[in-house]
Amino acid sequence: MGQEKVMADLSQVLQQTMRLRHVTAGGLAEVTGIRTPRIRAFAEDGAGGPVRPTEQELTELAAALGLPLPDVLEAAGVPAVAPA
Repeated sequence: MGQEKVMADLSQVLQQTMRLRHVTAGGLAEVTGIRTPRIRAFAEDGAGGPVRPTEQELTELAAALGLPLPDVLEAAGVPAVAPA
Protein backbone atom coordinates (compact mmCIF):
# COMPACT_ATOMS: atom_id res chain seq x y z
CA MET A 1 0.00 0.00 0.00
CA GLY A 2 2.82 2.43 0.84
CA GLN A 3 4.44 1.82 -2.56
CA GLU A 4 1.24 2.92 -4.33
CA LYS A 5 1.28 6.21 -2.44
CA VAL A 6 4.89 6.87 -3.47
CA MET A 7 4.02 6.11 -7.10
CA ALA A 8 1.09 8.52 -7.05
CA ASP A 9 3.07 11.23 -5.32
CA LEU A 10 5.88 11.56 -7.88
CA SER A 11 3.44 11.13 -10.72
CA GLN A 12 1.19 13.86 -9.32
CA VAL A 13 4.08 16.24 -8.65
CA LEU A 14 5.37 15.90 -12.21
CA GLN A 15 1.98 16.04 -13.90
CA GLN A 16 0.75 19.05 -11.92
CA THR A 17 3.98 21.00 -12.32
CA MET A 18 4.29 20.24 -16.01
CA ARG A 19 0.70 21.33 -16.55
CA LEU A 20 1.14 24.55 -14.53
CA ARG A 21 4.37 25.45 -16.33
CA HIS A 22 3.00 24.41 -19.76
CA VAL A 23 5.91 22.02 -20.27
CA THR A 24 5.75 18.77 -22.21
CA ALA A 25 7.80 15.65 -21.67
CA GLY A 26 9.60 16.51 -24.91
CA GLY A 27 10.40 19.98 -23.62
CA LEU A 28 11.80 18.56 -20.40
CA ALA A 29 13.84 16.08 -22.41
CA GLU A 30 15.45 18.91 -24.36
CA VAL A 31 16.37 20.77 -21.16
CA THR A 32 17.51 17.79 -19.08
CA GLY A 33 18.83 15.30 -21.62
CA ILE A 34 16.56 12.62 -20.13
CA ARG A 35 14.82 10.68 -22.88
CA THR A 36 11.18 11.63 -23.47
CA PRO A 37 9.82 8.08 -22.90
CA ARG A 38 11.51 7.99 -19.48
CA ILE A 39 9.96 11.32 -18.46
CA ARG A 40 6.54 10.11 -19.63
CA ALA A 41 6.98 6.93 -17.59
CA PHE A 42 7.89 8.90 -14.45
CA ALA A 43 4.87 11.18 -14.94
CA GLU A 44 2.52 8.25 -15.55
CA ASP A 45 3.81 5.60 -13.16
CA GLY A 46 5.79 7.55 -10.57
CA ALA A 47 8.93 6.21 -8.96
CA GLY A 48 7.62 2.70 -8.41
CA GLY A 49 6.79 1.88 -12.01
CA PRO A 50 8.80 -0.35 -14.31
CA VAL A 51 11.02 2.60 -15.28
CA ARG A 52 12.57 3.99 -12.12
CA PRO A 53 14.24 7.39 -11.98
CA THR A 54 17.79 7.75 -10.76
CA GLU A 55 18.68 10.40 -8.21
CA GLN A 56 20.49 12.29 -10.98
CA GLU A 57 17.33 12.29 -13.09
CA LEU A 58 15.26 13.48 -10.14
CA THR A 59 17.78 16.26 -9.53
CA GLU A 60 17.63 17.34 -13.16
CA LEU A 61 13.83 17.25 -13.24
CA ALA A 62 13.58 19.29 -10.04
CA ALA A 63 15.96 21.92 -11.43
CA ALA A 64 14.22 22.09 -14.81
CA LEU A 65 10.79 22.45 -13.21
CA GLY A 66 11.91 24.86 -10.52
CA LEU A 67 10.92 22.49 -7.72
CA PRO A 68 12.73 22.07 -4.41
CA LEU A 69 14.89 18.94 -4.70
CA PRO A 70 13.93 17.64 -1.22
CA ASP A 71 10.25 17.71 -2.25
CA VAL A 72 10.93 15.76 -5.43
CA LEU A 73 13.10 13.21 -3.63
CA GLU A 74 10.42 12.76 -0.95
CA ALA A 75 7.73 12.30 -3.59
CA ALA A 76 9.93 9.65 -5.21
CA GLY A 77 10.46 7.85 -1.91
CA VAL A 78 14.20 8.57 -1.82
CA PRO A 79 15.39 8.67 1.79
CA ALA A 80 16.63 12.05 2.89
CA VAL A 81 20.34 12.26 3.61
CA ALA A 82 21.21 14.11 6.80
CA PRO A 83 23.56 17.03 6.20
CA ALA A 84 27.14 16.38 7.31
